[in-house]
Amino acid sequence: MLRPVTDADGAPFWEYAAQGELRVQACAGCDEFRFPPRPCCPHCQSFESEWRPVSGRGRVWSYVVAHPPLLPDYAAQAPYNVVVVELDEAPRIRLVGNLVTGAGQPLGAFPPESIRIGARVRAVFHDGLPQWVPERS
Repeated sequence: MLRPVTDADGAPFWEYAAQGELRVQACAGCDEFRFPPRPCCPHCQSFESEWRPVSGRGRVWSYVVAHPPLLPDYAAQAPYNVVVVELDEAPRIRLVGNLVTGAGQPLGAFPPESIRIGARVRAVFHDGLPQWVPERS
């Protein structure tokens, strides 16, 4: 399976994720969240930043269901979903991942016909990667 490629700006995101924690880069000057991580704030141009914990709760903003033909390692899991999640604390921040039935469950385990735009989800972690599960009401 493909692994994220990290750079100096994004490395802390993956380090926190490996610990089961969702943090997002925020500007220390104007308090705005920013993602993807970068050295300069697009709002106030400050170079000061910090990594703030977020709840990991949000809503499905968009999604796609991948079908074969795909990369060989992914073909056996198809069809599977890729969701874009808008975070509660920062509606302009959208993270990409998979909607799963539980942390570490197969990518294709969540029925594609059950995915809905606006569905409430929360982050879980498996093997250092954030995944998403439906939030129970």
